[in-house]
Amino acid sequence: MNAQIRLSDVVALTEDVPDRSLLRGQVGTVVESLGPGVYEVEFVDNDGRTYAMLPLKSSQLLVLHYQPA
Repeated sequence: MNAQIRLSDVVALTEDVPDRSLLRGQVGTVVESLGPGVYEVEFVDNDGRTYAMLPLKSSQLLVLHYQPA
């Protein structure tokens, strides 16, 4: 789904992660590359508090863009 994911990219989940109470579409930030196609993603609430941080596969993520390429 993503050609390349980079550190600090803002991403959305493409599927639910029920064991972590995360729903498709929730937005997080890539904070670490753990290996080929695996990234540590941090999910933060509106007050800046982390409510989840977990490794996710690139197939579970959609990079969000705020400007035209």
